[in-house]
Amino acid sequence: MTEPTDFVLVDRPQPGVAVVTLNRPERMNSMAFDLMVPLRAVLEELHHDNDVRVVVLTGAGRGFSSGADHKSAGSVPHVQGLTRPTFALRSMEVLDEVILALRRLHQPVIAAVNGAAIGGGLCLALACDIRVAASGAYFRAAGINNGLTASELGLSYLLPRAIGASRAFEIMLTGRDVDAAEAERIGLVSQVVAEDELLAYCYGIAQRIAAFSRPGTELTKRTLWSGLDAGSLEGHMQAEGLGQLYVRLLTANFEEAVTARAEKRPAAFTDDK
Repeated sequence: MTEPTDFVLVDRPQPGVAVVTLNRPERMNSMAFDLMVPLRAVLEELHHDNDVRVVVLTGAGRGFSSGADHKSAGSVPHVQGLTRPTFALRSMEVLDEVILALRRLHQPVIAAVNGAAIGGGLCLALACDIRVAASGAYFRAAGINNGLTASELGLSYLLPRAIGASRAFEIMLTGRDVDAAEAERIGLVSQVVAEDELLAYCYGIAQRIAAFSRPGTELTKRTLWSGLDAGSLEGHMQAEGLGQLYVRLLTANFEEAVTARAEKRPAAFTDDK
């Protein structure tokens, strides 16, 4: 396997189990491209690693992933010479590909949600097959709080399928936090455990899955997702991305949200640039 970068770590704590750790704790593992591009590469390599039967995805420090990095987005590859709109589309593609890579992995993926899963971080968790949360974890569909749409990276496709339409509408339209206890009650996660027991609990699930037949687990994952897919996730994500880019590029609401947060005041959103 290619040597992982400092921002994405890969460990093999047990036979058949790979742990992928988002390792940018000082930014709560925010989804800068310096992290997301190597994450995409690591997932692609694990996809073809026949020694790995189950993948565990987690974050370093106190966050699973805080979503978009509002201070330093990092470098997007292969965008030289592009205009701003096309640059934005290519950037969205990189993020979309990470979500799709999680879904397409042969191996079942367990999200060990150790802390905040905000915006795109919530999307990462939802793209995993099983979600287990530490007791201090929480979840937020943050786009609406930033003057954007709450729909991003498959969120409006995946969240209703996980918890039902009414709850998904309410959580996405209010931008409120969902703590670990509520997440377990509504089915967003399958289990809540103490923080110091999180990885051990996930390893136990991984070992149980790895003990079954490879085609049995792979086909079960495929059929579970195909049963939930009323349409195309990829096409839905493209529509989501265009909607998000429309609001981001044609209004000043995102800049207003960031400024208001820094100034500790309510944001005043408008429809003007």
